[in-house]
Amino acid sequence: MNSFFKALCLGTYALALAVPFVSLPLDAGPFLQKLALILLAAHILELPIAYRFLALYKGPLIDSVAMSLLFGLLHWQPLAKASKRSAQG
Repeated sequence: MNSFFKALCLGTYALALAVPFVSLPLDAGPFLQKLALILLAAHILELPIAYRFLALYKGPLIDSVAMSLLFGLLHWQPLAKASKRSAQG
């Protein structure tokens, strides 16, 4: 299910970037661009909250930050859950 929502995020960003080059039906372009900006702003606001979990990612921190900007909670919540399980176990 997580992969499905990640694909939706990427699709939203891709369509918002394509708007200047492609005509979308129902004049959805401006709506998708606003939606992508709102998603990105929300994910930027999440960074200070999620930063302690982003460091738990098995890979470069910059990759984890980039994925958090793209996917937000979908990226860092599994890291937080894994951290909680390892602390309990």
